[in-house]
Amino acid sequence: MPRRKPTFKTDVIGTLDLNPEEAVGEYLLSRQQERFFVKPPNWDSAGDSVEMLYIANSRENEAMQVLQRQLLEEAQRQTELNHQRIAQMYRMQERLRKRFIEVNGFIKDCADKKRAAEKIIREQETLHDELSGGIDDYKRSINVLKAFRRDLKDTVRQFQPYERVLDDVVKISDIFVSPKDCMDRCDALMLAQVEINDLKNTKLQEIEEMRQRMVKITSEAGLTVLGLKNDLAKLERSYNQSRALVLKWETTLSLCKDTTSNNDLDKDRALDGIQILYRMLCKRRGEFTF
Repeated sequence: MPRRKPTFKTDVIGTLDLNPEEAVGEYLLSRQQERFFVKPPNWDSAGDSVEMLYIANSRENEAMQVLQRQLLEEAQRQTELNHQRIAQMYRMQERLRKRFIEVNGFIKDCADKKRAAEKIIREQETLHDELSGGIDDYKRSINVLKAFRRDLKDTVRQFQPYERVLDDVVKISDIFVSPKDCMDRCDALMLAQVEINDLKNTKLQEIEEMRQRMVKITSEAGLTVLGLKNDLAKLERSYNQSRALVLKWETTLSLCKDTTSNNDLDKDRALDGIQILYRMLCKRRGEFTF
């Protein structure tokens, strides 16, 4: 009977257990487990003969064939079901593709509409800002006109006595036909005065420009004259230097001329003396000379 635990001590050949008190407990433990315990067959058991093995294998083969047929039927049924599922999946895929195309087109349309709406919103905002600015300008203009209307009323109320005086002047005077004629003539005089003032300012500006031009020309002429004076001074210095140099060389040349003339005179005198001596010698010798 195999034991679950090995012996602790053995003899020379390895079969002696020196602790039999522990072997009994191990034997009892080994009887309680079924892993390493083999039950012997009963006395009336047929055992594992060839016929029994054939019968068992035949039964197992029939069972396996039945299981194979069941599996084939299940596989065929599953194949048909898979074909149906694949066809259904293809139909669903086609519907989803069409739906995707429709949704994609709808999304693109929505995006285009969104961009168009944003563009319209920006344009409307710009137009709103412009209109708001125009409204503010109109409000300011209306306020200015209201203030002008009040000032005009005050001015009319203030100048109403002058209007009566103007009517009296027109009635008395033979020059003016109506108050409007008087006011037109006054306006003409004022316009003429304005034109005269403008002409005066223009002429004064032209005179100022001419004065500035004359000052500029005068300054340029002064600078030119100053430059010419500087050039003249340079020429004068050069002339004086050249004159001094010429006088120096003239003195030297006159000395050279005097020396040359004196040398020529001395040479002529020497030649004359030699000629006289030659004639005197010829006379003494009685020779004929020219």
